[in-house]
Order: sequence, then C-alpha cells, then structure tokens
Amino acid sequence: MSRTVDVGQVVATRSIEVTRADLVRYAGASGDRNPIHWNERFATEVGLPGVIAHGMFTMGAAVDAVTEWLGDPGAVLDYGVRFTRPVPVPDPGHATLEVTATVAVVDTEAGTARIDLTVVCDGVKVLGRAQVLVRL
Repeated sequence: MSRTVDVGQVVATRSIEVTRADLVRYAGASGDRNPIHWNERFATEVGLPGVIAHGMFTMGAAVDAVTEWLGDPGAVLDYGVRFTRPVPVPDPGHATLEVTATVAVVDTEAGTARIDLTVVCDGVKVLGRAQVLVRL
C-alpha cells in the first residue's frame, strides 16, 4: 500500500494510560523484573520519584500509534529513541503518555518517510530523538 504524506503532517496522536498492572504484565512478558518497575520502596531508595515504567514499554507503546496508522507493523523499517526522563506510575492511578507522530522527512524515490515521535508525560518529554523509518 502506498501513501502520500507531507513533511510536517501529523499522522497519528494517542493518549496512553499506564498503570502498575501494565508494568507487571510487561515485566512478565519481557523478563525485566527490575524492582524499580514494581517496588516503591526500592525505587525511592535508588533516587527515583517512585515506580517507573520500563523504557522499552514506553518505547513500544509510543510506536504503536505509527503501526496503527500504517496498518502494517512490518512497514516499520527502523526505530530508535533516547530515554530522556523516567515515567513515574502512581498507585493508585495511572501515568498518561501523550504521543504525536509527525512526518519529518519523505524520500519519494525510496518510498520511505521518517516519522518523529513526541512523547510527553505530565508536560515533560520522556523520549528524545524518537524516530521511525517507515515504508510508505
């Protein structure tokens, strides 16, 4: 499937609520059982504001907005981020990730585009240089 996109075009937005239960499920699926992701006391003892979401969970949740827009996760050719801030997940309650996916570069000859993700929690950017190369 071929798409036409323009630089600066927002192709997806999403709000993602993250709960402690999500972190427990992710820990089980990924094998990452680091106590900073489930133990409040441990997390604060090592200097964190409390339990934080797994970086890879945050990364995966953010790119899902792009894969949904594409309709084909196989159209993601490359994806990379810098983890800039932790995502504290309160109990009770949830953290909310706000994701915006914007076309940054289009290569019509190659049939690809670079999509830049802006991922914010509580007004703070939590992923930096979040760039997704996609096949259009």
